[in-house]
This record gives sequence, C-alpha cells and structure tokens, in this order.
Amino acid sequence: MLTDLPNVLTLSRIAAIPLLVVLVAIGSPLADLLAALLFVIAGITDWLDGRLARSRRQLSDLGRMLDPIADKLLVGATLMLLVGFHRVTAFGIYPAIVIMLREILVSGLREYLAGIKVGMPVTRLAKWKTAAQMVALGILLLGNSGAAELGIPWLPAGIIGGTLLWIAAGLTLITGWDYLTAGLRHVTQPGPSP
Repeated sequence: MLTDLPNVLTLSRIAAIPLLVVLVAIGSPLADLLAALLFVIAGITDWLDGRLARSRRQLSDLGRMLDPIADKLLVGATLMLLVGFHRVTAFGIYPAIVIMLREILVSGLREYLAGIKVGMPVTRLAKWKTAAQMVALGILLLGNSGAAELGIPWLPAGIIGGTLLWIAAGLTLITGWDYLTAGLRHVTQPGPSP
C-alpha cells in the first residue's frame, strides 16, 4: 500500500521539503528558480496522486491520511521559509499567519469530526483557495532573482506573489469560516437521548 504510486507521490511532497529548505537557504538566482520548480512539481503531485488513486482504484485510508498531512507540511514549511528568509514584505507576514491558522483550524475540525464519523468535504471555493495559494507560493519562491534567471527580469514576481498571497488569505478566511460553522453545527447538535 505504501508503494502504490499515489502514496509514493504523496510521500515525495514530504521528501521535497528538506531540498526546498536548502535551495531557499542558498538564495542564489538559480537556487530560487530550482526551488520554485520543485514547489510546482510538488503541487502537480498533489493533483496527480488523487487522480491516480481514483482512476486506479487505489484509494486507501493511508492515502487519505497522508495527503492532507503532506499538503500542510509543504505549505507550512514554504510559508515559514518565505517569512524567515524575508522573501515576503513585512506586510506579507499577515496573510501567511492567516493561512497557517486556517490550516490548523481545519485540521483540528477534521480530526474532531472524524471522531464522530462526520466527513467534511472539500468545497469548490477551497479548491480555488488552494490554487491561488500554490501559485502565490511558487511565484514568491521564484522571486525577482529567479524570474531574471528564467529570462523574464521584467516580471515583478514579488508583487504578483504577494498580491496572490493576500487573495489566498481572503479565500482562506471565507473557507475557514465555512468549515468552522459546519463543524460547530455538529458540536451544538444534541446527542441521542439515553
């Protein structure tokens, strides 16, 4: 089960994190380009592992557990790298905080709801949030120096990535609120009478 291709792809996202850390720490234009490329590949594996699991009928409890963990580890590590290495402006720290808090909130809600056998499906808006977030993080990893290395020095990667991060944070607030209210409905429902 661990060697099923969808699970291998999921695990590859976790394995990519140390290499991402090293590339961002190097901080050269080529390393920035490679970090962005690695992040894009990791993002594609997120889309691909679920698609393959469904098409090959390799859905598993292990995959359902690992997939959101890999996503949150990748996003959390990337946000911390961007903030820690000053790849976002001081103003850009705020959407990063919002995104991290929402990830923790949703993880806690999912864990609680799973304990009472209630699923929390991913909404279409949450998918848009994820797309905006992943594009923002990829562009911020690329940065202006990586864009120059790519041959597009005129691209204001920092501004574009920062703007997309704020958009992702806005969507994060909306979807986080939706998940929170859905979870609270199950908490406040009276249980069966004895």
